[in-house]
Formats: sequence, C-alpha cells, structure tokens
Amino acid sequence: MKKAIALAVSLFLMVAIVAACGSNNKNDAGNTAGNSAATNNAAGETKEKQKIALVLPEKIGVNKFFVLMDEGFKKAGAEFGAEVKTIESTDPAGFEQNLRATVAEDYDLIITATFQAEDALKKVAAENPDKPFAIIDTVVDLPNVRSVVFREHEAAYLMGALAGLATKTNIVGAVVAMDAPLLKKYTSGFEQGLKSTNPNAQFLVNYVGSFTDPVKGKELALLQHSKGADYIAGMAAVGDNGVFEAAKEKGFYASGQDTDRNEEDPEHIVLSQLKGTDAVAYETVKAFVEGTFEYEAADYGLKEDGVGLTYVTRESKAPLNAFIGQENVDKVKAIAEDIKSGKIVVENPLAQ
Repeated sequence: MKKAIALAVSLFLMVAIVAACGSNNKNDAGNTAGNSAATNNAAGETKEKQKIALVLPEKIGVNKFFVLMDEGFKKAGAEFGAEVKTIESTDPAGFEQNLRATVAEDYDLIITATFQAEDALKKVAAENPDKPFAIIDTVVDLPNVRSVVFREHEAAYLMGALAGLATKTNIVGAVVAMDAPLLKKYTSGFEQGLKSTNPNAQFLVNYVGSFTDPVKGKELALLQHSKGADYIAGMAAVGDNGVFEAAKEKGFYASGQDTDRNEEDPEHIVLSQLKGTDAVAYETVKAFVEGTFEYEAADYGLKEDGVGLTYVTRESKAPLNAFIGQENVDKVKAIAEDIKSGKIVVENPLAQ
C-alpha cells in the first residue's frame, strides 16, 4: 500500500513538472513580449526628457515676436514632456557663444530665430552635422536645419488693402525696423494691397535702423503724419510703441505687428498684422518629441493660418474702430479668401 501511494505521488509530481515545463515553453513568445513591454514601459517612465533649447539673438524684452515664440515653446515643453530652456543674447558674439554652449551641453534640439541668427547658425550647424537645429522666420539651407518661414506679404496685402479703403487723406505710412530683405515682404505686400483698393494712395516708408528703438519710431511717425498720413503701420518691433505714442498724441491711426495690439488703445491702434510665432515654436517642439521632425522648409501663410489680420482672419477683443469700418472689413475678407484659393497671388519680393 505504501509503495502504491509513493508511486502515485511520484507520478503526480512528474505530471506537474511536465505540465509546468510545457506551460513555460508554450508562453515563451508571450512572456518575451510581456517582458519587452514592461521594459518599454519602464524605459518610458524612466527615460530622460529630451532637452530642447531656444537660443535667441537678442533679449526678449517687450518684443512681441519673441514673447509669443517663447510662450509657444514653453507650452510645448510642458505638454510634451521636454526639458526646455530659453537663452537670450545681448550681441552677435554672445549669440554665437550661446549656440556653441548648447551644443557642448548636448541639447537634443536647438531652435533659434530671425535673419539675425543666420550667419552664426550656418557656422555652428555646419560644424555639427549630426546635431538637429531649427530656425524660425528665415531659411538656412543646411541638411541638419529645419527652416520655418511665413508668407508675411499675404497678411500685409490685407492690411494695405484695408488702409487704402479707410484713408481719408490718401496718404498712409509705415515705420519699419530696418531696410532688410525680410522686411520687404511687409512693405511690398502692404503696397500691393494698398494699390489694389486705392491706386491713387501715396505710401510713405521710413526705417528706424533697429528693432528696439521706440524713440526713433515715434519721431518717424510724427514726420509721416506731418506729411499728411492719417494711418501709419508700425513694422518696427519695439519701435511700434513709439508709433502708438505718436498716434495717441496727434490723433491719427496706427497698426501693430505679430500679436493683437488693438486692445492696448482701440481708439488709435486699429489693426494688427498677426504672425503665429507661438504656433510654429509649439509645432517644432511637438514634431521633434513625437518623431515627425523633418528638415525641409515649412511655409505658413493665410491658408495655414500662420499669418493674418485682426477683424479679417481673426476676431479681436477690441471693438472695430469706425475709421476701418465693417463694410471695408467685409471687402477685405473676400480678398483674403481669394488669396487662400489662389485667385489673387501676392508677389513675394524675395522670390524675384
């Protein structure tokens, strides 16, 4: 009897061992996948955040162009789990040093902006061909640089068209930061739109000489007003603040750039040409983190909602000024649709 019991126990143990071995063999692939998934999950949880730097060629200060860009950059970092850092520069030499420092600190992606950054980026990116870079608002033709540009001339066309419809003196002006190729997209687009609705209008243009001089901006706006301009477009970054001061003092009308400036003084600031620097900075970070980042040039215009004009392509918190008028806005909305559809082609002065 004892032998029978012992034999039964032995048989039971053998069956259990075989069954266990069979079970392990049958689930090897599943367990491997399970272990891999667990490893992946663990890696996902412990993986170091991607480091992304925004290196600017100047101080952000009150320049809405950079303020907006920085906001979009930081928003993307928070939403997509990237470690982001904005580095401001005080001069060209300092900017190049900052670019080199971010390379030395092994940032995964280095973003910069504007034509002021071109020369240094060309040098640093060429020296570091395996490092990804991106530049906003201009083109650097290198295989490791993603360039993001805007069709500012399309939005400027809309602004010029509205100015042509609204002016009572047939004289309008623009106070521009610098006589630089990129800014010709603003002045050329504006003039094309102005002449399309008011062929007899006179267009005055003066250059501040920098992006950071509101005193000079005010001086030039007063000069243009003294020549009869009842509407003056600020195209001078921080210099726009001087244009706005002059408009308030003398009672003429003005417009701003990049963000909606209308609500600052809706009695005198009657339009704002919009540029989505926040959106493109956000999309650049998002694409890099999600693995869809590509190096070809990306181009944003009216159709892509990369540029626009208050009241025409986007509502404003400020009430529409009677100087502009809803009837004129409706006319220019139709023009905007014609540009989007290709019926109207705004000439890009840089493409000549």
